[in-house]
Amino acid sequence: MKKLVILGSGFAGFSLIKRIDKKYYDVTLISPRNHFLFTPLLPSTTVGTIEFRSIIEPIRNIRGIKYYQAYCTDINFGDNIVLCKDNDIHISFTLNYDILVIAVGEVTNTYNIPGVDKYACFLRELSDARKIRQKVIECFENASLPYNNSQSGSNYLRFIICGGGPTGVEFAAELHDFLEEDVKKKYPESVDKTEIILIEATDKILNSFDEKLSNYTLRHFSTKNIKVMINSYISKVSEKYIYLRNGKHLSYSLLVWTAGNSPNMLISKIIRDLNFSDSKITVDSCLKVKGLNNVYALGDCSQHEFYRYPSTGQTAQQQGKYLAVQLNKIACGKSPSPFRFRDLGMLAYIGGRQSLANTPQYKGSGFFIWLFWRSVYITKLVSLKNKILVLFDWFKKLLFGRDISNF
Repeated sequence: MKKLVILGSGFAGFSLIKRIDKKYYDVTLISPRNHFLFTPLLPSTTVGTIEFRSIIEPIRNIRGIKYYQAYCTDINFGDNIVLCKDNDIHISFTLNYDILVIAVGEVTNTYNIPGVDKYACFLRELSDARKIRQKVIECFENASLPYNNSQSGSNYLRFIICGGGPTGVEFAAELHDFLEEDVKKKYPESVDKTEIILIEATDKILNSFDEKLSNYTLRHFSTKNIKVMINSYISKVSEKYIYLRNGKHLSYSLLVWTAGNSPNMLISKIIRDLNFSDSKITVDSCLKVKGLNNVYALGDCSQHEFYRYPSTGQTAQQQGKYLAVQLNKIACGKSPSPFRFRDLGMLAYIGGRQSLANTPQYKGSGFFIWLFWRSVYITKLVSLKNKILVLFDWFKKLLFGRDISNF
């Protein structure tokens, strides 16, 4: 039985371990996160539309695999060894492999802008969403204190999102819904003092969407009093201000940074060691790392040598499913077939029960697209438990509003 080691518990790694045939492989998964996170619904957790545990699935629910909560720090490709370090006490250990799958994703790109790492909130993990949720509630509680007049109170209520991609747009939309549906009832004195500002460095938001949908979102946000600043570059971030390249600066109560991705330390080291020219690991048509016979790379950290797959969850999920099928075929003595990406399009929520659909078959927006958005994500959730919990969260929010408890 061959030793199959998988690095990462995202869409690619989780899809792989669910479908790999355990009678052929001794499967070990290594990840600092002991759960799979359904990231498309992560912005909904930042304001309590959905509860945190509703969109995660524990890795140990998958039977027939070994799991170690740790992160890989180095790989010896010559001796087939991965060097790992645990999360808490930082003790190192090594594992041998016959087949290695690298699916560790990427990290948020700060573009080396001073202060971003220290003062901005990212939105990649559940811990990030919880931190944002706490800060949002703290802002409204602080603004409602009796010694804050209308002018000084507004200093607590300027929310700035840097990055006009789907994550930034959806967080702005969720924050606006929270303002309209809950803040008006629970913090009525704070509504008129609240500002939501979305900053994008390029000349449009939602660059991966059709231009008409991007322009529609701009018009929609303008009606919701979400200010969008395009062609705006942040040069520095301090504890209370962001500084733009044009010389202006803005105070903020919360800065959420969703501006692009970059390779993590492990991927950067692999790229240097294998002399790849790109910022991702180069793979062939079977997702095998170029120059290595027993190492595969999936998801955001990899890129085909000739084609550009989108850096989305659906790409990673399709690659994980594909590799599981191919490894099962190889174990039975069959030859693998090349990976074929199927573009299912993209969806995005823009607030006020309005969503966008950017698919090969249809491009549109509106209320019925929002219903479609919800139905698609319900079907894509990985377990029956997740489906029931998310449906219950939506129903609970409809009846009672969002929970604004802070702890």
